[in-house]
Amino acid sequence: MPSDSRETLQICIPYILDRLRLHNEGESGARPNPFFLGVNGVQGIGKSLLVASIAHSLERAPYDIRTVVLSIDDFYLTHGDQQRLAADHPENPLIQHRGQPSTHDLLLLHSVVASLRAGKETSIPSYDKGAFNGRGDRKPRDQWVRVNANEQQLVQLVILEGWCLGFRALDDARLTAYWTDAAKRCTQGSDYRGRLGHNRLEDVHFINRALRKYDFLTDQLDALIHLDAEDPLYVYEWRLEQEVQLRRERGSSMTDEEVIDFVNGYYPSYELFTDHLRTGAFDDRVGAQLRLVIRKDRLVGVVDQK
Repeated sequence: MPSDSRETLQICIPYILDRLRLHNEGESGARPNPFFLGVNGVQGIGKSLLVASIAHSLERAPYDIRTVVLSIDDFYLTHGDQQRLAADHPENPLIQHRGQPSTHDLLLLHSVVASLRAGKETSIPSYDKGAFNGRGDRKPRDQWVRVNANEQQLVQLVILEGWCLGFRALDDARLTAYWTDAAKRCTQGSDYRGRLGHNRLEDVHFINRALRKYDFLTDQLDALIHLDAEDPLYVYEWRLEQEVQLRRERGSSMTDEEVIDFVNGYYPSYELFTDHLRTGAFDDRVGAQLRLVIRKDRLVGVVDQK
């Protein structure tokens, strides 16, 4: 494991164990409900590696915590449903491919989360990002992982990772103000390097309205770890590095231009929703969010518990 991942893990494990202890102490039943941990971060920041490392550490002695990992990516719409969504809104470039709020199957996500919380036998979906020449599709149900089949070995910790997890929709006036400022800077030839100002206001409103339907997911979380890029623009370099690694492993991958275009589709949401997440995703739970500011070298610069 790279040294930056070990450093992050050493910060996160004590925090998780402390929140899990408080959670279990507050449960009145004979068997505590599973603890739901969210992990947010821009593409390429190391979410998946951190989540895998957390699960690997906690499932083994001395902790022996039965853990399941969910990625919001595995709940993308099927290829057919994504095509229909794009066709219904051909003028909106933000939803022509998977990624943004509105491109996930929220009914499936809700049912899986509810089933896990209830301790029921649950099938965890999986998504094949390489299907349809990289457009992606959900894997057949017989390839999904089943958990909680044994009542004596029920899941105790659910880790959910996702780039937009914890984002909260803005009111219309605030969103319009963000967009107006970005659009002005974009047309004035300033040093503006974002993407929000390059999109139509109505397309951004569409994403914001869709995001409101994701509140149930953030509200399910007992704790949230926010891997916060010191500068969100680092996502471009990190995602390019990620693609180079994929090229080594698979022999093929997106071109640099395709990677930049891909990240461009996500970036308006980073501009809109990161500020609020930095102040805290939860209004009523002190200590339930851990923010780690990640420098360009992927080392932790600041640790902030909210």
